[in-house]
Amino acid sequence: MSDDDLNRLARWFARHCDGEWEQHRGVSVQSTDNPGWWVKIDLERTKLAGRPFAAVCEGVDDRGFPTSGRWLHCRLKDGLWHGAGDQTRLAEIISRFLAWAG
Repeated sequence: MSDDDLNRLARWFARHCDGEWEQHRGVSVQSTDNPGWWVKIDLERTKLAGRPFAAVCEGVDDRGFPTSGRWLHCRLKDGLWHGAGDQTRLAEIISRFLAWAG
């Protein structure tokens, strides 16, 4: 992940902080036991809420669970953008969100 992508994500977050939004929404990055990463970004009250996103499914089954060592699954669900992938894909997950978010 480039410093630029991390800074772009931080600026996206900062633009939405209004004293309320960040109290109940935001961005989370966590490790998973697959092993891998899971990035969740709440889109409520952002210009991205309701915008279509073509799901990305690489190396996952129909339920989104990994089927190989190299996997990636990005999608929208319940007003959240979810990006998950193997331990090598964190930078790509964030880049895919930023590319979609424009």
